[in-house]
Amino acid sequence: MSHEVHHFSMGGWLFALAYITSAVGCYAGLSCARKAANAWTSVARTRWTLMAALSIGGVGIWLMHFIGMMGFDVPGSAIRYDLGLTLLSVALAVTATLVGLRILDTDVQWIRGLPSDVRLLVGGVIMGFAVAGMHYSGMAAVRIQGELEQGRSYVAASVAIGVVASIVALWLSRVAERPAVRIPAAAVMGCAVVALHYTGMAGIAVTVDPSAPNPEGMTIMTLLFPGFIIGVALLAVPVVALMASASTQDLEQEREMAIWLGGDGPETVSRPYGRHGNGDVM
Repeated sequence: MSHEVHHFSMGGWLFALAYITSAVGCYAGLSCARKAANAWTSVARTRWTLMAALSIGGVGIWLMHFIGMMGFDVPGSAIRYDLGLTLLSVALAVTATLVGLRILDTDVQWIRGLPSDVRLLVGGVIMGFAVAGMHYSGMAAVRIQGELEQGRSYVAASVAIGVVASIVALWLSRVAERPAVRIPAAAVMGCAVVALHYTGMAGIAVTVDPSAPNPEGMTIMTLLFPGFIIGVALLAVPVVALMASASTQDLEQEREMAIWLGGDGPETVSRPYGRHGNGDVM
C-alpha cells in the first residue's frame, strides 16, 4: 500500500537553498573551465579542469542533492542513509563532470581527431547518465522502515533532463567567456540540476511496514554537516585560485608599463591563462 511522502517538509526555503548552492557551484566550475580552456600548459589545464569538476560535481550537483533530501520525509518511518552508497554518489558526480570536461579537451590523444560537436555530444551523454547515476545511487542509499520504489517514467525523464543539461553545461563551459555571461549560464545549469533531482523525486513511491526493523545508517544531518564543510572547502580552493591567477589584461598592462618606463617589458613572462585572449578572473 502506497504511503504518504513529503518533499518539502522543512519549508520552501530549502528549495531556494538547494538552487542557490547548485548555481554557485556551477558558476565557480564554469570559471575554472574557462581558465582550463585558456591555459597554455597541460598541467595548468588539468588543475583547472579538476577544480571545475569538484565545483560542479561536488557542490553544484551532489551537495544540492543532499540539501534537497533534507526536505524528504516519510511519516511513520525514520530515514537513514548508507554511507558507502553515499560516498559512491559523490564520486560519480565528480568523475562524471571530469570525464565530460576532459572529452572536450583537444590535448586528449584518443579524441583529438573527433569533430568538436561529436565530442560535445559524447561528453554530454556520458556526463548526463553518470549524473543521473549519482542521483539514483544517492537514492539507493536511503533506508526506511519498508520499501522505496522509483517510477520508470520519472527515471527516464530525469535521465533525459540530465543528458540535455550536461550537453548544455559542457557547451557553456566553452562559450561563457565573460563573467556577465557565466552568471545566467550558471543560473540555467542550476535550474537543470534541480529539475533532474525533483523529477526523480516525484516518481518515488514508498510502502511503510510497521513490523519491519528500524532502518540502520546515518541521518541526513550527520551526512550534511561534514558535507557542508567539504563543500565550502571545495568552493574556497577554486575561488582563491581564480582571484590569485593573473589575467591576460594584467600581464599586458605590466608589459606596457615596463616599456613606458624604458625597459624591455616582461616579454618572457608566460601567459598561462590567456590562450584564447580571455582576460577575466571570475
